[in-house]
Amino acid sequence: MTATIIDGKKISSELLDKLREEVRALTEAGAKPGLAVVLVGEDPASQVYVRNKEKACVDLGIYSEVHRLAADTPQDELIGLIRLLNASADVHGILVQKPLPAHIDEKAVIGAIAVEKDVDGFHPISVGNLLIGDDGFLPCTPAGVIEMLRATNLSVDGKRVAVIGRSNIVGKPMAALLIRENATVTVCHSRTANLPEVTREADVIVAAIGKPKFVTADFVKPGAVVIDVGVNRLEDGKLAGDVDFDAVKEVASAITPVPGGVGRMTIAMLMKNTVEAARKAAAVSAR
Repeated sequence: MTATIIDGKKISSELLDKLREEVRALTEAGAKPGLAVVLVGEDPASQVYVRNKEKACVDLGIYSEVHRLAADTPQDELIGLIRLLNASADVHGILVQKPLPAHIDEKAVIGAIAVEKDVDGFHPISVGNLLIGDDGFLPCTPAGVIEMLRATNLSVDGKRVAVIGRSNIVGKPMAALLIRENATVTVCHSRTANLPEVTREADVIVAAIGKPKFVTADFVKPGAVVIDVGVNRLEDGKLAGDVDFDAVKEVASAITPVPGGVGRMTIAMLMKNTVEAARKAAAVSAR
């Protein structure tokens, strides 16, 4: 058995095509969506991500601002910029690219972003809304995983799901979203005893641990669905996920590739959140 490849490129393209029409309609109604991205420092991976987000905005017709700040920018100056963006009528979504330099308090920066512009979904209020099931912006990568599962008719309703990783960016919100979808979720991490035995009980595995090719075939129950969130740069310059793709595809029923999988969905969901923020702002101003 060789796994079906879940094509993130195709799924994200279909989503972006729908968003393009929504952006056109909002723009014609005088509510052109706008996204501001703030990059502090010169982290190479972050620069690539920011360029990709900027490109996606241009492609969809979303107004885009990119603020590139020096690595030694004081925290007060960064928060001052965020406050200006909070007040800008042209900007509906604000994203501060992470990681931030060590001298900057990430929590303070995230907390400074207006909740209605928190298209990254990391503000404490957004996180609280996620956990209690209220309306709010969802973190883009976990939301992208759910979108992929829906697009390929892979329901997790009643299924056992193992999430490998407990980060605030992916692991924890991923578990919360899966619970919303009526999955029975086990969150695994570096301290989980007998990890392969735990994950072999799962119908679906979501790998988000940040270690290249960590999940091998012996982690996977035959016929399980494997979602690889990891993006790791190998010594030869190639990208690899957290899953040993070549080995696991012979055991799983469906699997996401790296590249061409979840990463594509992350930017698509950021665009979706930005469009939604613009729609909500237009509705408020129309009252």
